[in-house]
Amino acid sequence: MEFDSDVSSVVQAAVSLVNATTPGEHGGRPVEAPTGPALTAAVATAVAPASRPSDGPMTDAVAGELAGWAARLRAVVEPVDAGDLDTACARLNEVLRDAAAVPTLTRHDGEGWHLHFHRPDADLATGWAAGMATGLAIVLGGPAVERLGLCRAPRCDRAYLDTSRNGTRRFCSTACQNRVKAAAFRARRDAAPAR
Repeated sequence: MEFDSDVSSVVQAAVSLVNATTPGEHGGRPVEAPTGPALTAAVATAVAPASRPSDGPMTDAVAGELAGWAARLRAVVEPVDAGDLDTACARLNEVLRDAAAVPTLTRHDGEGWHLHFHRPDADLATGWAAGMATGLAIVLGGPAVERLGLCRAPRCDRAYLDTSRNGTRRFCSTACQNRVKAAAFRARRDAAPAR
């Protein structure tokens, strides 16, 4: 499902940033939150598909700020996954307020006028936070909320955004999906009567 190119890219960046910078589990293995240069690289990779040339190179300071915002966005995705939309929306409203999200028409980098979700004078980290929070607000405020959640694979808590046509993706990666399918196959095989 494609929301619109700008919304889809900032929501996917939010999910990628949450997965890249928050501790937990992925694919049955513990995940530590990166620090130092690893954090800067993880943040740069997570937001790269939605970055613009005017963003410039990722710095340690901006990466640290974005990791803080990512922790707050993870605290939005978790109650969505648990079916507690009221808590998710209350938390997201706090992020929207703290990031001073405001729709603004702008043009830069040789593009025509287009919509941003942050103040024109916002620093890079706050601008990203406002954009990602607004994108998530669009998801939470509509039927696409069912397409946001945490991986269904055992021992994995990475976020996913289902952009498939049929809306059935429930895993953070193909690897986790394959792990679950293989385990289900083995369980069926082991439960089958011997011939």
